[in-house]
Amino acid sequence: MKFDRHRRLRKSEFMRDLVRETSLRKDDLIYPIFVVERDNVKKEIPSMKGVYQISLNLLEEELKEVYELGIKSVIFFGVPNHKDDVGSGAYDENGIVQEACKLSKKLYPDLIVILDTCLCEYTDHGHCGVIDPKTRDVDNDKTLPLLIETAVSQAKAGADIIAPSNMMDGFVTEIRKGLDDAGFYHVPIMSYGIKYASKFYGPFRDAAESTPSFGDRRTYQMDPANRLEALRELESDTREGADMMIVKPALSYLDIIRDVRNNSNLPIIAYNVSGEYSMTVNAIEQGLLDEDVIVEQMLSIKRAGADMIITYFAKDLCKKINEGAI
Repeated sequence: MKFDRHRRLRKSEFMRDLVRETSLRKDDLIYPIFVVERDNVKKEIPSMKGVYQISLNLLEEELKEVYELGIKSVIFFGVPNHKDDVGSGAYDENGIVQEACKLSKKLYPDLIVILDTCLCEYTDHGHCGVIDPKTRDVDNDKTLPLLIETAVSQAKAGADIIAPSNMMDGFVTEIRKGLDDAGFYHVPIMSYGIKYASKFYGPFRDAAESTPSFGDRRTYQMDPANRLEALRELESDTREGADMMIVKPALSYLDIIRDVRNNSNLPIIAYNVSGEYSMTVNAIEQGLLDEDVIVEQMLSIKRAGADMIITYFAKDLCKKINEGAI
């Protein structure tokens, strides 16, 4: 009787290690941090156990832990004291993420700082741009100049990477031109060009205090039912000058990550979003899943084709890697 002996390559831990196709490294992980302007705040986000809003004056301790764990990249999201209808805090050169970036570069110059380039955390209506009073929708072209201002202010603060997440048409080409004109031609753009109008973002909106006060974001974020649309977004952003591409969310969009990988040689980043994080944490706490499921999820994202993962699990994963558990 003849049949294939696949188990030969599974017979011991060392053998399995030898033939393992996908690995997870500390270099693959990007850790999100929510920074608030209010002083002396380290507040756990109720819907995201283990994730905190942190004041600028307490940020040094958080950065020290991140750096000593071996995390090499962070992305900052800001929660300002003041919000208005045009999100002016986003492009304030002394704004909250700009100041967080300056502090990071002072303390740990080699830590890669990525700044989220959007207006939603800074607008009093919670949308990602200027609202047209007639349509009650975001005015795409009036928003673009404000995104340019935001990106340039972030580059001036020392950001290593600009990450525009607003999903306005033309945002990559306009930001690229704005950065270049300001002399920041060396600063790469990590585009959130493939960002779905997902229901997995709820806990993030608690953390960033950015829930829309009316309507939703379906006129500018992508329909979860669409697959080919992602390739159109990829093509546009690549042509317009994106250096890296984000797919968001991750776990429910592994097919999209694979499609992007098959159609692009850009570095691909998957955002393991807040809802995915909270579901997993809650399932582990209730004893429904073993905590090793976190590693399995990350490997699935890497296997789908992502080069890097933005994840709230980054610190936990680095601890496991440091202990030799991964």
